Amino acid sequence: MSYNFRPVERDQQYLLPPSLRDWLPEDDLAWVVLDAVDQVDLGAIYARYRADGWGAPAFDPAMMTALLLYAYAIGLRSSRRIEAACRRDIAFRVISVNQVPDHATIARFRADHAEALGQLFTEILRLCAAAGMVEVGLVALDGTKIAAATSLDANRTADSLGAEIERMLIEAERVDAAEDAAAGADPDDAPPPALGRRSERLARFREARERLVSEETERRRAHEAMVADREAFRAETGHRAPGRDPRPFRPRPDREANPTDPDSRQMKVPKGWLQGYNAQALVASDGLVIAAGLTQQSGDVGQLEPLLRAATANLARAGVAREIGTLVADAGYWGEGNAALERADGPRFLIPPMTGLQRRPGSRRPLGPGRARMFQRLADPAQRALYRRRQAIVEPVFGQLKEIRGIRRFQRRGVEACAAEWQLACATHNLLKLWRHKGRSGSGGPQPDRRLIRKPHSVRSGAGHHCRWRD
Repeated sequence: MSYNFRPVERDQQYLLPPSLRDWLPEDDLAWVVLDAVDQVDLGAIYARYRADGWGAPAFDPAMMTALLLYAYAIGLRSSRRIEAACRRDIAFRVISVNQVPDHATIARFRADHAEALGQLFTEILRLCAAAGMVEVGLVALDGTKIAAATSLDANRTADSLGAEIERMLIEAERVDAAEDAAAGADPDDAPPPALGRRSERLARFREARERLVSEETERRRAHEAMVADREAFRAETGHRAPGRDPRPFRPRPDREANPTDPDSRQMKVPKGWLQGYNAQALVASDGLVIAAGLTQQSGDVGQLEPLLRAATANLARAGVAREIGTLVADAGYWGEGNAALERADGPRFLIPPMTGLQRRPGSRRPLGPGRARMFQRLADPAQRALYRRRQAIVEPVFGQLKEIRGIRRFQRRGVEACAAEWQLACATHNLLKLWRHKGRSGSGGPQPDRRLIRKPHSVRSGAGHHCRWRD
């Protein structure tokens, strides 16, 4: 009796080189990423490279861009894991054409072209508009807190930072003296790596301490200006200025800053506190992010105007002729100043005042013009139903970014670097929407309608490792 099995010959040599197009189905996300990169403008990235052919050959910027876009799209952001995936994962090998850039090269490319990579957001939005997407009749605005690449426990007070800076300077002098005594001082010698890292850490500690001192100085100046204004009013009119007199100024020695990422701030979240940033997204009714921003402010009230302005500019650059119809946002964005931003030729706002969707019965509090207009608007059942769509439009975006793709913490430090990373994350979110849209419309081959993207896992196949989805 003999079994009838397929042969397993791992030592079999290829008679002809295999084609990369045989390794992935035609509707795979990797092909959509490669097609998208072929259609976007990478001039800002290519401008940083020499055009005379001198020097060692670099990895193709288009290939590196596609590699980062695909990695972010599936929630893989570690440069070391991306390097490993270029060896083990079929989709990564197709994108990199069997080249393996090391993790340092990947990290440098992401850092050197952070601004240009963030600008791909508008380019990908243009591709989505060309595919018939971007429904802006109803848009929703919201924010979410994302942790910085640091720890909440790393925060220090100004006195603690000063003591640490003094200790580091004394330690540096001791080490320098010991090295000079052992090897002799040479002004042409480059500092050792340990000293370089120590100087960078010292600079971050000084930056954090200077911020605390500057904020305390601004608090004192604002208090003194308020007192001076009230005294000038009393001297001019002979009457007490309206409102309460300010309390005596009290220093805040307990204020803290983070020396690891001095730009990050302490943010209140439902389960306590988080050291990070406030990430903002303005989302169209079809789930596309049309504007993304990052702020150090914990509150959302000041973000409506910049996000709306950015969305208008993004839609114009993407070639979307349609204008935003209605903008919905939660009560965190309420303010008479924001209500005054509404124009007759612009989007209508549906933002409930802090007291809720309806005015309390029997309330005698006078209403401002914006508050009165909003209560009147939200008294209409149709408008209330429109407002309640807010959660179904914007919350899934944060769920997919944070829960499914694991973007709960930034990889880089500094508000500008994190803002560029947030733009890249939202751009890949739109790229995934484009991939699913092509699958549903039939232009990208048969594609199941997956509402949530899952992280890939590698399984063995005849040609190597293949990226499959856990459903």
